[in-house]
Amino acid sequence: MYSWILWFHILSLISWFAVLFYLPRLFVYHVENADNSGFIEVVKVMELKIYKYIGVPAMWATVFSGLYLGFELGFSGNAWLHAKILFVVILMAYFFSLGHFRKKLLEDKCIKSGKFFRFYNEVPTLLLLVIVGMVIFKPF
Repeated sequence: MYSWILWFHILSLISWFAVLFYLPRLFVYHVENADNSGFIEVVKVMELKIYKYIGVPAMWATVFSGLYLGFELGFSGNAWLHAKILFVVILMAYFFSLGHFRKKLLEDKCIKSGKFFRFYNEVPTLLLLVIVGMVIFKPF
């Protein structure tokens, strides 16, 4: 059963990260094309569907399958696993912040720039490097 859950966890993680990489890029297009109402309406639909119908289920699938794997490994004595979980919690906070920005953009109340979202788009890459590093190198 462990291998099947691990397989599911990796696929869920890939799906979640697809959203984490793509949604902030949509935000860049959204704020930089605010004067093109037809384009903005299409982007708003894309943002909703990507966040709600792909991102949320992929995040929870990743979290729950990861918890199962953690229980199988045993949480005690695995400091690297505790560190990994900390960074996953930070990643979840980042994901929920994307939901916050999506709602602000939907209401046309977001004051962030395209430059901000370009920078913000790099956060999941850095977290991915740390999280995968924890799993592979088990540094603690």
